[in-house]
Amino acid sequence: METVTASETVVQLTPNAAAEVRAMQAKPENVGKPLRLYVEQGGCSGLQYGMTFDEERPGDHVSRQHDLTVVVDEFSAQYLRGTVMDFSDALTGGGFKLNNPNAKQSCGCGKSFEAGA
Repeated sequence: METVTASETVVQLTPNAAAEVRAMQAKPENVGKPLRLYVEQGGCSGLQYGMTFDEERPGDHVSRQHDLTVVVDEFSAQYLRGTVMDFSDALTGGGFKLNNPNAKQSCGCGKSFEAGA
């Protein structure tokens, strides 16, 4: 299976999110690794978001934005397509926020969701 270089961007990063990702990517263990966004079973609503710095893998959707490489596997892409990731450094409710048009319902924690029909 070849690496998919999607003409579509599965997840769009805002400038604030990109700046925070770049700061995290500067840590020695993350240097040179793309940001991987994914969905897995779990959380209060059935599915939960995850992110890590990882290598590109065969079948990944790869996008380049704000001088960053973002990778999403095919399973996660079906749930994340059209999502916008933002970041806020507010003391209350700060952190990464995902605005996912595919989420039928989100949990109060903001880290899990139920997929739409």
